[in-house]
Amino acid sequence: MTNRYVYGVMADEPVEFETDAVGGADRVYTVSHRRLNAVVSDIDTTDPEETDEDAQRHDDVLREIMDRDGGRTIVPMQFGMAFESDRALKNVLRGARPAFRRAMNDIDGRIELGLKVVREEDADVDDVIEEAVADRLEPIAAQSVPNDMFSDRLVLNRSYLVDRDDREAFDEAVVDLEDEYDDLMFRYTGPFAPYSFVDVKIGAQR
Repeated sequence: MTNRYVYGVMADEPVEFETDAVGGADRVYTVSHRRLNAVVSDIDTTDPEETDEDAQRHDDVLREIMDRDGGRTIVPMQFGMAFESDRALKNVLRGARPAFRRAMNDIDGRIELGLKVVREEDADVDDVIEEAVADRLEPIAAQSVPNDMFSDRLVLNRSYLVDRDDREAFDEAVVDLEDEYDDLMFRYTGPFAPYSFVDVKIGAQR
């Protein structure tokens, strides 16, 4: 397994630990270029198949990094980024360095949380719910973005970028909304690595 599978990029100290990683690997470590550290594991392909198990392993590695040392900041990569060598990966880190720096500044000390509000089938829901959610949650969140309304039962589907220090206040605001609108289902998820608030595109070496 000579290729490097990339989970994300950080500016914190290098890491190395054993875990169930993508593609059957059992160790995660960092490849460094200047002050950027790509979190990687070894893999025998540059085109990994996105199975449910490996997608979960990808997310679990990111969570492990985020939880270290009281909370680390990592720019997450989408599933499937793999490079043929350390050199190829370092060339990408060099070229994308300004973009990674901007992304790290945007998400430093922050996590992503998700909220879906779902109505019962055939139930009528007043549009005021969107305003109520915005009034309660937007002042706490640093940013938010809409997600795909993939079902006609969805009333709201958004991702929120929240400072770690504001997580408890955000949790409480969601609970208050659930209590107030007990005829709706609130599906509150996270924390996640802030995929929805990062737009750094790097080309995998295939």
